[in-house]
Amino acid sequence: MQLYVDSANINEIRHAASLGVIHGVTTNPSLLAKEDPNVDVKQRILEIYQTVGGHLSVEVISTDTAGMLKEAEGILSWFPEATIKIPMIEAGLSAVKELSRQNIPTNVTLIFSPTQALAANNAGASYVSVFLGRLDDLAQDGVQVVEEVCEIWDRHGLESQIIAASIRHPMHILQCAKAGADIATVPYKTLIQSLKHPLTDSGLQSFLKDYEKMQAEKAKLLGNV
Repeated sequence: MQLYVDSANINEIRHAASLGVIHGVTTNPSLLAKEDPNVDVKQRILEIYQTVGGHLSVEVISTDTAGMLKEAEGILSWFPEATIKIPMIEAGLSAVKELSRQNIPTNVTLIFSPTQALAANNAGASYVSVFLGRLDDLAQDGVQVVEEVCEIWDRHGLESQIIAASIRHPMHILQCAKAGADIATVPYKTLIQSLKHPLTDSGLQSFLKDYEKMQAEKAKLLGNV
């Protein structure tokens, strides 16, 4: 399962990219606004892509099909490698169908049920983003939805790649990998948390302490020669 970092913070993205563990980035208007309400969106998107390469979805903000298609055309004019992120609404499905006809990659976002994921796939989506954390927030089982989507995909051989989105903690990453998701897009802090373990830290300290002890003993022996 590939890992994307879900962020608009260029320093976080650079650090995640330097670790060699991510294959792409997802972001959205909320994340961009959180970093800087006055951010130049085009400049930030291109900066992110130059840092990481790979997959980068750019979200439209229109809620009608014609508006989405016009926005997609505009985005591709300054960022030809973009995957166009479309909301899971009826007008969005129509836009996905048309963009798919033009061989333009799309990522259908804000999916909360297997039937929504299936509809997005049938419209021609390249990626379906299933939001499990937000389901958990409402006392629903988000991981189960991802599992059901993966089961449908396996049974019918569907082509859209499944993105597990709205990841809240490292266990979500593990559970989505076991379910069979193609990608998990993970907030920076959660990604870094998933790389750590207290036994790794204590083991490293033990190794370093033993090495220092060995060097001290060696220096002592040499001093006695």
